[in-house]
Amino acid sequence: MCLGIPMQVVEAGEFVALCERRGERRQLNMLLVGPQPVGTWVLAVVDHAREVLSPEEADRVDRAVCGLEALQRGERDIDAFFEDVELPSEMGPPR
Repeated sequence: MCLGIPMQVVEAGEFVALCERRGERRQLNMLLVGPQPVGTWVLAVVDHAREVLSPEEADRVDRAVCGLEALQRGERDIDAFFEDVELPSEMGPPR
């Protein structure tokens, strides 16, 4: 399974772009989304930009990734990372 991570374009090119998340920079292949201007948020999956995100979507995904990182560190109180996640009605509240 691959995890998509939101990254922001800091240097745009036709086929690749330099993108950043929290100080980490990666060169992403942009063929799936086309050239994007500086400041655009994209979902990075295995060094490819898979889709363009709104700033709100990028923030929501980033908080979820932070929640998963907190779980890896052994933290148990992670509700704040997933405040805007709505469970499908068939799942109902935890029992």
